[in-house]
Amino acid sequence: MITNYTNSIKYKKIGSIIKLFGWVNNFRNLGNIIFINLRDREGIIQVLFNKNNKILFNKANELRKEFCIQIIGVIHHRNKKNINYNIYNGNVEIYAIKLIILNRSKSLPLNINVKNNEKIRLKYRYLDLRSKYMIERIKVRSKINNFIHNFMNSNGFLNIDTPILNKETPEGARDFIVPSRINKGKFYALPQSPQLFKQLLMISGLDKYYQIAKCFRDEDLRFNRQPEFTQIDIESSFSCSFQIRKFIENMIKKLFWNIKKIKIKKFNVLSFYDAIKFYGSDKPDLRNPLKLIDINHLFHLDEIKKIYPEIIKNKNIRITAILVSKNNILNNNKINFYSKILLKYGLKKLFYIKFKNYNNDIIKIYNSCKYLSLDKTKKIIKFLNAKKNDLIFFCIDKKDIVTKSLCYLRNKLGKDLNIIDKNIIKPLWIINFPMFKLNKKKKISPMHHPFVNPINNKIEIKDLKNNYKNIISDSYDIVINGYEIGGGSVRINNFEIQKVIFNLIGISKKEIDNKFGFFLEALKFGTPPHSGIALGLDRLVMLLTNTENIRDVIPFPKTHNYNCLLSNTPNYINKILLKELNISIT
Repeated sequence: MITNYTNSIKYKKIGSIIKLFGWVNNFRNLGNIIFINLRDREGIIQVLFNKNNKILFNKANELRKEFCIQIIGVIHHRNKKNINYNIYNGNVEIYAIKLIILNRSKSLPLNINVKNNEKIRLKYRYLDLRSKYMIERIKVRSKINNFIHNFMNSNGFLNIDTPILNKETPEGARDFIVPSRINKGKFYALPQSPQLFKQLLMISGLDKYYQIAKCFRDEDLRFNRQPEFTQIDIESSFSCSFQIRKFIENMIKKLFWNIKKIKIKKFNVLSFYDAIKFYGSDKPDLRNPLKLIDINHLFHLDEIKKIYPEIIKNKNIRITAILVSKNNILNNNKINFYSKILLKYGLKKLFYIKFKNYNNDIIKIYNSCKYLSLDKTKKIIKFLNAKKNDLIFFCIDKKDIVTKSLCYLRNKLGKDLNIIDKNIIKPLWIINFPMFKLNKKKKISPMHHPFVNPINNKIEIKDLKNNYKNIISDSYDIVINGYEIGGGSVRINNFEIQKVIFNLIGISKKEIDNKFGFFLEALKFGTPPHSGIALGLDRLVMLLTNTENIRDVIPFPKTHNYNCLLSNTPNYINKILLKELNISIT
């Protein structure tokens, strides 16, 4: 077992003997002296072999890149002219007195000192993990894990495991299914989250629970998602949403300070509706100063008819602008490029207004909307408080089309204009989500999951049935720099309300009894009020290691289409095993 890493040399005296293990990172034979750079997970140290010791020298001459070796040697100062300021131990080197070649290596299929093509990185992940940038990310991930355990334990939370093999439950995605050999024809499901079991722990009286849990979701392919992921799962009895949020704020502040010495001063709070209104998204990046500004009130019906006659048939119209200050980058070609992209979102036309002061009296206005009068254009400019050289984008369309289009445009402008400060952290709580939404099949489904409590816990059951569109849930998402890091809610602890929710989202009585009978039964036995949250560990590591690729922070990830190139997974299963499981695949 290793007792010394290369970074521990600074704690040793010059002239002392040290034993090191690692890999040959570089090899140079200068005739009378051989230099190698020995690499371990903590860094690199130069090792010198002198020809005066012929046996040792000849053995060292066998070394090549990535040989796995053990070195025993004496720590020496380097001459001042030979100090390597690019590495941590560049002021010292090891004079070797013993060398053991533990294993040889053929030439690697990738260069671990540069960033390779991702396909080859994932195929040879065990080699890619030798690279400095991957080792550092895995170390940060380990530090975050340790911090979370220490923080939760110090606040009285119990680290409790929950089952991996469970029954299928509707939680927003498809379940991964595991057949049972003993119980023929029956199946387990891998957990999308520990949701039901952590609520059962609250009913059990174990009032503060946490777990760094593996979760599994068979979702459609999405950027930066993995079919298996890790979440920091937290639940607390006798707590409200405000208390959970303050607790998580404290944890996030200490985590960012502990890992990167970043001081977070403030967590902004926005309702779901305000987030959509001002940013077009429920996970906006607040480092981007651009906002969506509604200008519906500046337009009359006859003006809208001229600009976009067909839209009058639709009552759900949104007229919205984005003000770009002191634009000196966006020319007409770039604006036309944005217009073409936004066609994919269904937006018929992106309009713009540019104006310049030629002298104190004359304002030259460029307006791409030919049906907009000069007076109306000036009203828009005045309302937005636009200044000389500012650029105004605006559009008129169905509300959802405008929202999606300008959300994209806002994000694109933020990058193209380089107005996002990448050196700051902007955390945000999104609260007061709608309780329900319509899914692709136009059926009622939960915005989060079916166990979220309405924000007014005194709400009558008839209101749930008759007025579900206007019911707000007591839920909250945490967003940092445009990434949804986690989400949680106050849970339902009322048996009757939970049954009504199941009925509303179309779960039959038979299915309720089969999938949730045990849980509904548990709610009858003095269930305390409780709330919780789940934070995505992988996304937190992304933020704290400055990468935008989730595969960079998972030791052995799947590709974007959920394949493991290293182990060639998924693969066909043994036919004998299928026969034992009584499963036929056609």
